[in-house]
Amino acid sequence: MAKVTSEVIRHERWGRCVSIGNGSVELLATLDFGPRIIHLSSAGGSNLFYEDSERKIADGGEAFAPVGGGSWHLYGGHRLWTSPERVPRTTYPDNEPVEWEPAGENGIVLRAPRERWNQVTKEIELRLSPDGPTVQVVHRVTNNGAWPIHFAPWALSVMSTGGRAVVPMTGTDTGLLPNRRLIHWPYNRLNDPRITFTESELIVDQGDGPTPYKIGTDNEAGWAAYSNHGDTFIKRYRPVPGGSYPDFGVSFEMYTNSFMLELETLGEFREVESGETVVHEETWQVVAGLDLKQGGPSEAVSLLEPYLKG
Repeated sequence: MAKVTSEVIRHERWGRCVSIGNGSVELLATLDFGPRIIHLSSAGGSNLFYEDSERKIADGGEAFAPVGGGSWHLYGGHRLWTSPERVPRTTYPDNEPVEWEPAGENGIVLRAPRERWNQVTKEIELRLSPDGPTVQVVHRVTNNGAWPIHFAPWALSVMSTGGRAVVPMTGTDTGLLPNRRLIHWPYNRLNDPRITFTESELIVDQGDGPTPYKIGTDNEAGWAAYSNHGDTFIKRYRPVPGGSYPDFGVSFEMYTNSFMLELETLGEFREVESGETVVHEETWQVVAGLDLKQGGPSEAVSLLEPYLKG
């Protein structure tokens, strides 16, 4: 059984970070801003997350300059938001230092300062398996305001350039009734060359396209995968059948542009009382040496199937 280790380091681009790993998987979380899980890889492997170190993606404007927040930056990596998306509420700048502490023997907790305008506090806990490349990710959003507010926790993993995503389609047999939603955003092109549908999955090859592309699904299977640099990231969550979700009721969303691709899961949309904390959990797995970019879309699905059982 491997030992989970964590330490504070200074990254040449991102400043103070917490490095945590178990010999199979390596993560890096920022402390000077965020929190962002800015790096995820197999041991010694390349980062599966996108890093916007050159600020290629536009900032969120100066909407919060009056309260000292400045502008929102993508940075990259994995982040925690609340849905539905509203500007400027959603793009509250997370540019202030982050607190962190150990969480038992195998994890850490990252806690952002209270958002002064939104009156919420966001927290991400990482728990690494001591015997494999699996990470439990617990997202918490607390309403610190005096009144109830409505939102859904929203966990976004920003994946690196040039990979391939696999997203399952709902497969329930409902006879003569419809069985799935495919939600589209205004900028989508339905003939986007990056998008392929198999009998049961959506395949997206990240790269240049005519416009950005975003799609929402029910994703009753509760997983999505992204392959790059010869490794594959599998992200799992627990959608609630018939649950209340934003964006016409979907619990999963995928967005891509010319730089990166996002795998996004959501918790239910509901009223959150003053002082209440909402929790949304994901499980991450990094499969070293599994390359879903080999061959065509159908081959990618076949290669992935053995890792989705159980």
